[in-house]
Amino acid sequence: MSQKIAVILSGCGVFDGSEIYEATLTLLHIKKNGYDYECLAPNIDQHHVINHLTGEEVKETRNVLVESARLARGEVKDIATANASDYAAVILPGGFGAAKNLSNFAFESDNSKLAVEANTLKFLNDAKKADLPLGFICITPASVAAIAFKGAQLRLTIGKDADTAARIEDLGNIHQETSANHIVVDSEHGVTSTAAYMCGNDITEIELGISKLVSQVTADVLAKEQKAS
Repeated sequence: MSQKIAVILSGCGVFDGSEIYEATLTLLHIKKNGYDYECLAPNIDQHHVINHLTGEEVKETRNVLVESARLARGEVKDIATANASDYAAVILPGGFGAAKNLSNFAFESDNSKLAVEANTLKFLNDAKKADLPLGFICITPASVAAIAFKGAQLRLTIGKDADTAARIEDLGNIHQETSANHIVVDSEHGVTSTAAYMCGNDITEIELGISKLVSQVTADVLAKEQKAS
């Protein structure tokens, strides 16, 4: 069985891509738990580009795969060419890119019109069918998991934001309130989530939650391996 975990990125930078601290901590703890990782991203244009110094939108076009390569030190694969069966698990760090590039969550208030980027959705559906453990960080429980698995009654957390939690519930899933240094484990569906910067105040607080999430995901991988043998 594969010892490699897929990490799905959405660009590079909290306001228009992947949250860099969350992504880096995810990669670090995957290695510390004895697994390898491979970064994946869709080969699409970003919704927009944000100047992270001023917070203002920049009139230029950037590619999600290319920007994710900045974060992955050049080692990133187009998710359209990846097979879920080649991995032991899947983890998605947060950042607004997960709500702008991996889905339309940031811009669509009508839950009936929410959609996950096509190749990301296919990969996640294939991963779920293969019973791979899944980990969702920060906004991704709402912006990806709750949409991709609408009506599945997944138990998820984005922390304590009532409006975002309500959207998870409206999409036919279950929200559990937590702090950034905790995780929510849905053993029935093989899904773990942590709120990270949705409610965390600093990197030490989110590090604890992410370390717990990665440890849970890798424990689920080991349990699956043992069951298979």
